[in-house]
Amino acid sequence: MKKISVVKNILTISALAVAVIFAAPGCGNTPTESTDGELVKQTSGIAFVELDTVIARFDMAKDKSTELEEKTRSSEAELTSKSQAFDRDVRDYQNKAQKGLITRATAAEMEQTLAQQQQNLVALRDEMAYNLNEEGMVAQRQVLEYINQYLAEFNADHGYQYILAKQFPGPILYSDSTMDITEAVVEGLNKKYNAEKEKK
Repeated sequence: MKKISVVKNILTISALAVAVIFAAPGCGNTPTESTDGELVKQTSGIAFVELDTVIARFDMAKDKSTELEEKTRSSEAELTSKSQAFDRDVRDYQNKAQKGLITRATAAEMEQTLAQQQQNLVALRDEMAYNLNEEGMVAQRQVLEYINQYLAEFNADHGYQYILAKQFPGPILYSDSTMDITEAVVEGLNKKYNAEKEKK
């Protein structure tokens, strides 16, 4: 079975989110850190987050990745078990056929049964791969949707006109580090997500 790198799927989302942009009313502000580490507003309506960093450090993305890895291991174990059973049946058939312990009619029936088992294994492998890939894509969208919703809440307090997603490679080639709100976003995301998770 083709192994699916769940972590890579979660972290490689440039096709799904080249730039996360939020329009907000008013003249936004660009953050800098004050002496006590708090974000302070300046006179710019644009900020950005390092999206790969946000996802890599977002607890929800880590949880989704762990869930998908567990499902992948479970699927692989099931497929391995069924494949081993099929291999035993093939060896049993070959042994009996070589020793002349079965009639031609019985051998034909066994061959037909083995061929059907093999088709079922291929179909199961393909179905598992499809389901795991689909779950990975859904997990990516869930993580991105959560980030999008949080940024809208975050921006209600900060009033940026745009919050951009910076990735490499990506459309943003240069950015002023004073516009980077990655740390604040990661901290806020994890605080919100973990508080919600505790309530469940």
